[in-house]
Amino acid sequence: MPVSDINTSWEKIRRNVKDAEILIGQKKYNLSMIKSRQALEGIVLSLCDKAAIAEPDLASSIDALYSARWISKSSCEHYHKIRMLGNKAVHEGSDDAYEANQAFHLISQEAYTYSHEYNNSRKSRPSSAAPQPQPRRRSSSGSSGSNKSRRRRQQEGLPFTSYDIARLVFFSLVVVLIIVLVSIFRPKEKEQETTDSNATFPETTADNSFVPETTLAPETMAPTTAAPVYKTNDNLNVRSQPSTDGEKLDTIPAGTVVEFVREYENDSEWSVIIYNNEEAYVASRYLTAE
Repeated sequence: MPVSDINTSWEKIRRNVKDAEILIGQKKYNLSMIKSRQALEGIVLSLCDKAAIAEPDLASSIDALYSARWISKSSCEHYHKIRMLGNKAVHEGSDDAYEANQAFHLISQEAYTYSHEYNNSRKSRPSSAAPQPQPRRRSSSGSSGSNKSRRRRQQEGLPFTSYDIARLVFFSLVVVLIIVLVSIFRPKEKEQETTDSNATFPETTADNSFVPETTLAPETMAPTTAAPVYKTNDNLNVRSQPSTDGEKLDTIPAGTVVEFVREYENDSEWSVIIYNNEEAYVASRYLTAE
């Protein structure tokens, strides 16, 4: 990829991350999650161009980058989390503040990692057979060598200035604090909502304002909102429990449409599907919503 294209791609990523931050401040959480996903798409596309990887969708591209050791396991998990939150915003219209802050925190961290580890230092895929450079001996004029090294780094240029880095770190800390506070107070709010719901249950059921999610038939949904279709993006093991230690019931081939029920207890790593008229568990990373 030419240097000018790399710079243009990086500027788009930075702009999408900045837009996600602005939208959170404006309480437009749905649009913020979409912007975070767009920034992720820019990072994955740039890395795939460098690694000569061509995959049909975002999920398989992320897995291919991890398999080729272009990204770490932690980054792979973060990428999939941002992708799923973005899909939830697009397909389900999610406008949750907690999820928007979580998506922004993850994309900020991964954008910083991309700019310093993948974008700068990994211009090409590292080869394990490449000879390792021998350590250079420090000369007596250590200060002169240090000054030359600083000048060389200044000439190369960094996508982030020190002000940008400090600002990003500060905002990340603020986001973490917000997430912690939300996680502390949110259970109390849910408990209060449950109490209120139980107190007014006869009244709310009379006007159908409280309907369990599991009883919502497809025929009652608005014709303008179509539920996403979930397909397997690889051969997928069906298990009796949400764990790799659970009994394997079957292996579904790639491209198979499955009946998706929900994520398992807010655990994005496992999803519940209907298999042989019973609930079973599959790894979420191998499902693609369309």
